[in-house]
Amino acid sequence: MNGHELMMTSPRQSKPPATDANHFVLTFENNRYASELFGQFDQNLKLLEQRLQVDARARGNSVAISGDVVATNQARRALDYLYGRLQSGGSVELSDVEGAIRMAVAADDQLSLPTMERKAKLTMAQISTRKKTIAARTPMQDAYIRALERSELVFGVGPAGTGKTYLAVAYAAQLLERGAVDRIVLSRPAVEAGERLGFLPGDMKEKVDPYLRPLYDALYDMMPGDKVERAITAGVIEIAPLAFMRGRTLANAAVILDEAQNTTSMQMKMFLTRLGENGRMIVTGDPSQIDLPRGVKSGLVEALHILQGVEGVSVVRFKDADVVRHPMVARIVRAYESQSAVQDESEHLDR
Repeated sequence: MNGHELMMTSPRQSKPPATDANHFVLTFENNRYASELFGQFDQNLKLLEQRLQVDARARGNSVAISGDVVATNQARRALDYLYGRLQSGGSVELSDVEGAIRMAVAADDQLSLPTMERKAKLTMAQISTRKKTIAARTPMQDAYIRALERSELVFGVGPAGTGKTYLAVAYAAQLLERGAVDRIVLSRPAVEAGERLGFLPGDMKEKVDPYLRPLYDALYDMMPGDKVERAITAGVIEIAPLAFMRGRTLANAAVILDEAQNTTSMQMKMFLTRLGENGRMIVTGDPSQIDLPRGVKSGLVEALHILQGVEGVSVVRFKDADVVRHPMVARIVRAYESQSAVQDESEHLDR
C-alpha cells in the first residue's frame, strides 16, 4: 500500500438513509509526491470531495478522509493509484484524478452491499511511448486499450470526446516505436463521403491535412515533432485518402480509419479488405454524426452488424458517460441524444 493507514473507525450515521461511515488517515512517505498528489491548493483533493461526496483534509504528507464507507474506499484506491503513478515517474493532472475516480467507482459497480474490506488496487490499461504514457480514464477506455492489444481489427464507436481517436493514434505510435509494425497509415473521409477535393488548393496531402488534424495532434502528443516530420517525409507515417487505398495491401502496418460513419458500404468493405499480414486496423466513428446523403447507408453501421461475432474483431461502444473532455461535453451529448430519441418516437407515431 502506498499510503499507510493510521486510524479507522466505523460509526453509524444518525440521519437517513442509514449508511456505514468511515474515517481514516493516509500518510505518504515522499513529501514531494504527496504535495503533487494533493495538487496546488489541494485542488485534487477538492475534486475527490466533489465527485465522491467525502471529506478530504490534508495536513503535511497525510490526508484524513471521512464519509460513506464505499466512497471513502474508492477515494483510497484512487489516491493509491495516483501516488503509484508519481512513484513511477508520471505526473498527476486533474484529468488523471478524474480518471482514477471513475475507475475506482467502476470497481464497485457489482457490489450489492457496502463493505469495509479493501479491494485490490486499481489497474488501468496503459499506452506508452518514449514521450508519453496514457492511462485509461474510464472503464470503456480500459476495455478499448485491451481490445487494441488482443485484436487485429478494432471498432471504437461513440460520441466525441471519449478518446477513441486519440487512443487509436497513441496505440499505433506505440506499435511503431516498439517495432511491432513498420508504418502507420492514417485515413479519413474528407469533406463528404465522395471525397470531392479537387476545388481545394495544393497537392493531395495539403488537401486532406485539415481533415486529419485530430490524428496529427495525437501523433505530436505521443512522438517528438521532428520525429513525426521525418517519419511523414520517409513514408513511415502515411496520409492515405480513403478513395486512394483501393488495390493496396497494408502489411506490417497500423492502419486507422477515422470518422468512419461517413464511409459508404463499398468504401468500408474496400478499406477493411486492405488488411495485410501482421497488420492492425482501427476504425473509429460516431454513428450519430452521419453526414452521408439521405438514403445512403453508412458503411460503419453496416460493418458493425455484419462483423458481429467474427473472430479477431472487437467492438467497443463508448457512451456519454465516457466523455473525458470538459464535463459540459457530456451534458451536450446527452441533450442531443435525448432530443434525437424524442424525434425518433415522434416519427414512429406519425407512421
